[in-house]
Amino acid sequence: MHTSFAHLLESARESFCRGTLYVVATPIGNLTDITARALAAFSVADVVCAEDTRVTGSLLGAYGIHARKLVSLREHNERGMAEQVIRWLAEGLIVVQVSDAGTPAVSDPGARLVEAVRAAGHPVSPLPGASAVVAALSASGFTTPHFLFHGFLPPKSGERRKTLNQWLSSAHITVCYEAPHRIVDTLEDIVAVLGADRRVMLTRELTKTFETFRGLPAGQLLEWVKSDSNQQRGEIALLIDAAPAPDQEDGPPAEALKVLDILAAELPTKQAAALTAQITGANKKQLYDLALAHKKMREE
Repeated sequence: MHTSFAHLLESARESFCRGTLYVVATPIGNLTDITARALAAFSVADVVCAEDTRVTGSLLGAYGIHARKLVSLREHNERGMAEQVIRWLAEGLIVVQVSDAGTPAVSDPGARLVEAVRAAGHPVSPLPGASAVVAALSASGFTTPHFLFHGFLPPKSGERRKTLNQWLSSAHITVCYEAPHRIVDTLEDIVAVLGADRRVMLTRELTKTFETFRGLPAGQLLEWVKSDSNQQRGEIALLIDAAPAPDQEDGPPAEALKVLDILAAELPTKQAAALTAQITGANKKQLYDLALAHKKMREE
């Protein structure tokens, strides 16, 4: 090992505090996407809490690390294990929490543990690293500056469509995880609710051998996935682009015009337009110009 890197690892080992829970991100696919600080944490930890001890054991083995104590902490036993973790922390042990891939507590077990540990008065410290959400966004080419991470969509179509309907006029990108056996049904629901022209990107097997990025209008993406069964396998994240901006050349909606007419009959033009914009969300300048035009027509 290069001397400077060995020194870096040694410095990292010395930075960990006893009686602290460390929430550690692990690779989402490629095992080399691990941070030096994460490796240092594994090497000094008294206890490593893993979603699947076999998966984490393989990761540690790839780097020649043998955990002092490797225990399973999954969704079904998280509350009970939290009590044990708190006892370990009270004894001054260093505890590391990991999920199978990516960052714990983000659509993975860990949030209840962190909540309980903080409530018990023990420090919790994150070790950032790989994230499927950020990785997908960074290489997507989507330019909308804001995004929402939803996690997994509901497994049943009815509930899934209700969720999708919330994003009909969304001004942000929405990132969702989806199981491979549901990807076709989900894309069909996206087409039905958001329309065939809504831009969607399928990202699959990020950082792995068969990494895939495919962005198309939803209808075309659905046909592409249906035509290739390979795209219905592996770890999938969907990016649903923001709704197209409304055509500013179009006039205000009928509701706004009705409100404007009522207010303009009682208030000065500028005030009527401002209040109508506030009530309906329509463009204030368009409303003001229309109110002036209507006023001029009435005076002629």
